[in-house]
Amino acid sequence: MRTVDLIQRKRDGEELAPEEIEFLVEGYTNGDIPDYQVSSFLMAVYFSGMSDREVSRLTECMLRSGETVDLSAIPGHKVDKHSTGGVGDKTSFIVAPLAAAAGVVVPMMSGRALGHTGGTLDKLESIPGFRTNLSTEEFRKQLAELGLAFIGQSDELAPADRKLYALRDVTATVESIPLISSSIMSKKLAEGIDSLVLDVKVGNGAFMKKQVDARRLAQTMVGIGRRMDKKVQALITDMNQPLGYAVGNALEIMEASQTLQNAGPADLTKLSLELAARMIFLGKKAGSLDEARLIAEKHLVDGSGYKKLKQVVAAQGGNPQALDKFELLPNATGMREITSPRAGYVSVIDAEDIGVASNMIGAGRDKKEDAIDPAVGIILEVKVGEKVDAGSVLCRLYYTKEDKVEEAADMVEDAFRISAGKPDERELILEVVG
Repeated sequence: MRTVDLIQRKRDGEELAPEEIEFLVEGYTNGDIPDYQVSSFLMAVYFSGMSDREVSRLTECMLRSGETVDLSAIPGHKVDKHSTGGVGDKTSFIVAPLAAAAGVVVPMMSGRALGHTGGTLDKLESIPGFRTNLSTEEFRKQLAELGLAFIGQSDELAPADRKLYALRDVTATVESIPLISSSIMSKKLAEGIDSLVLDVKVGNGAFMKKQVDARRLAQTMVGIGRRMDKKVQALITDMNQPLGYAVGNALEIMEASQTLQNAGPADLTKLSLELAARMIFLGKKAGSLDEARLIAEKHLVDGSGYKKLKQVVAAQGGNPQALDKFELLPNATGMREITSPRAGYVSVIDAEDIGVASNMIGAGRDKKEDAIDPAVGIILEVKVGEKVDAGSVLCRLYYTKEDKVEEAADMVEDAFRISAGKPDERELILEVVG
């Protein structure tokens, strides 16, 4: 079997056999196939796509390229949630505790920020002392005791995905739906889950700009799960404006804490409750989705979800008091207000511009080695559809260094559009797949 022949066949739109996919994944993981050939193969996939059979085999090979976590000794159904990435998306810190409070076992394996979308691990690490590098044994122990643990991907889990992801990042092949799907699903299946709830974002602040592409991505991942005997449901959700009001690491922890105390923004609360309900239903803790919604709401209102998050923070070395006393979290030293140039209605808040501006002042990273400033970010004062007066505050930038504040402020100003008429209301949850 020759790599060049497989590249040529994929370039010409042919379907590769399972053993040929395995040959490519194993060869690249072991170092037998060089970067330049795999780069060529990735570009062939980008243009020619993959069949369902190919995507499933690719996922399976990536999953089996390293260790998998065996959670079978822990009683209960294991359910995770994954978001494809957005701006101000802090649902994991709300959804996971609500599901765990309902008795679902939630192994949350999360990632770091890259580009304009925030990373769950970076946000958690803004809590003083919080540790995400748990060993597999610590991970299992905490799941057995608390039903929830947050960790990052270890070097041993799906190493083929880590190598391929790094290559996709520098070969302009990140947006390929077969490659995105296999990457996400190989990592999630490696952590020993039974079911998965997906939040597939669509809009100007999301990876997928068009709903048709978001639907294809959701359908592909749900299909992979089905063929591997895992129940997967996906929500397609709007990301044309930031979710909630806070964008930035410590700022989002504050807003998640407020939401778990039933004092959060309406959009964030609504989406979090729906995601949690789906996890509770798939976790077999409710006989119907309607019952699961009532359970999720109960654990929000009675504070048991909030209590669960505080227990997990303490178990992973963090200071749970920081969820009550926000002065214990990293706080910015400077603040800049962005005001409305005219009276009218907020018709657009470009989520990507807000995310990029937040990165400029240190909330994210463009390269993996970049350092993050956990204190900085942006807090919106308005949402799309609200009426504003000339000179009223649209948002506030929180920063610790002056060097890029002007540039970020200009970008944030451009992210807002003020119109004479009230815009049509957009749905937050657009579709359900699976």
